[in-house]
Amino acid sequence: MRILHTSDWHIGRTFHGESTLEHLDTVLRALTDFVPEHGVDVVVVAGDIFDSAAPAAGAFDFLSDALQRLRATGAVVVVSSGNHDSAARLRFPAAWARLAGIHISADPAQPVAPVELHDSHGTVRCYPIPYLEPALVRHLPGAEAVRTQEDALRWATDAVRADVEANGADGDRTLVLAHCFAAGVPETTPGDDIERDLTAGGIDVVPTSLFDGFDYVALGHIHSHVELTERVRYSGAPLHYSFSEAGAPRGVWLVDLDGDGFAGARWLDLPVPRALARLRGELEALLHDDDAAAAEGDWVQAQLTDAARPIDAMRRLRTRFPHAVHLEYDPPNVSANATAHLELLAEHTSDEQRLRGFIEFVRGEAATPAELRELDDLLTEARSKEAQR
Repeated sequence: MRILHTSDWHIGRTFHGESTLEHLDTVLRALTDFVPEHGVDVVVVAGDIFDSAAPAAGAFDFLSDALQRLRATGAVVVVSSGNHDSAARLRFPAAWARLAGIHISADPAQPVAPVELHDSHGTVRCYPIPYLEPALVRHLPGAEAVRTQEDALRWATDAVRADVEANGADGDRTLVLAHCFAAGVPETTPGDDIERDLTAGGIDVVPTSLFDGFDYVALGHIHSHVELTERVRYSGAPLHYSFSEAGAPRGVWLVDLDGDGFAGARWLDLPVPRALARLRGELEALLHDDDAAAAEGDWVQAQLTDAARPIDAMRRLRTRFPHAVHLEYDPPNVSANATAHLELLAEHTSDEQRLRGFIEFVRGEAATPAELRELDDLLTEARSKEAQR
């Protein structure tokens, strides 16, 4: 059996305020093309289908179209919920989608609802475990002691093993989907500024030992592809959602199960509709430097190093880089010792001295004579208004 493992579509997510829906459509169509090209039998999507618990109506239409295209290839589709999803909204179409070969698991009260798949070697029992918020499952039978994400997944994976045993399916192969932060993800993984808050939503680290004995575990939540063990992997998101992911490949895992279980996995790269570029330098240099030409069609994060903050910098930057979305200002020679600046500021005895000192601190150089004259005029005007109150 051949499995295509993807996750973290985040339908509806924006990139610094810009829509990514068109780009997501491009990569999901490419993913759909992989199915006939590589003879895929099952496509699994391990959580965070939507980016919001209350997605816009258009997001549901987008998901419906994407799932229909996948199913039209002949592959069975299995979807589980993630921490960004509303379980109730995601599972709403589950009953009739199942009739079409699209299986959606988003009910925390039923974390073990196997999908039976078959090939020439027999049965593969697929367990799409929905995202389990500890506070919402501890009232369920057997889950009274659940307090952490590890507790919740241990409760679910124990139930998977019990279900296999109860159905006399010890000889069947097992495929598990889960959405969690598993131990062993390297600190240097691209995208470490997103989806790593282990306290929000009750997410905390779970040991990979919870997945021992399963033939393949398709994980979601981390946005980069990570191989924790041979049989436990993250596929990552199909799009870049942070500049910290610049250069990181996007794709899916193509996984094979033979009669004995896991038989290997290989990575398939997805297209990157718009790459990420980080630029640094003075504004005029960035606007005319030939070396920056390659970034003209990219999402751009620019760090300006001009001594004086350029006026209308983003508008000017977008004349060359129309997809510039993030701007930072990092002038040279700014003192790193703010405490020393405050001490010096306290020694000044007049408003003029304080303002001149602040300009020099921020800019790294003294104000020009013309700026000093303008500063004096502003102070004179302010004092005149104050005297007339």
